[in-house]
Amino acid sequence: MRIVVILFLVLIVASLGSALMSILRNKDGTGSARTARALAIRVALSITLFLMLMAGFATGFIDGKL
Repeated sequence: MRIVVILFLVLIVASLGSALMSILRNKDGTGSARTARALAIRVALSITLFLMLMAGFATGFIDGKL
């Protein structure tokens, strides 16, 4: 489970970095769709990770420490 959590965190940071690079490259607003998509992916990954952790704690699959 620890590897899955770390993988999700790396993907979240990568998506955030992708959005940042899109903002920095396209200062005239042409890359706004790509930025929005990257941020939407980040939000979806964050919510998925949160729900997986909550379900793991609720079912006892995850004990007190990862």
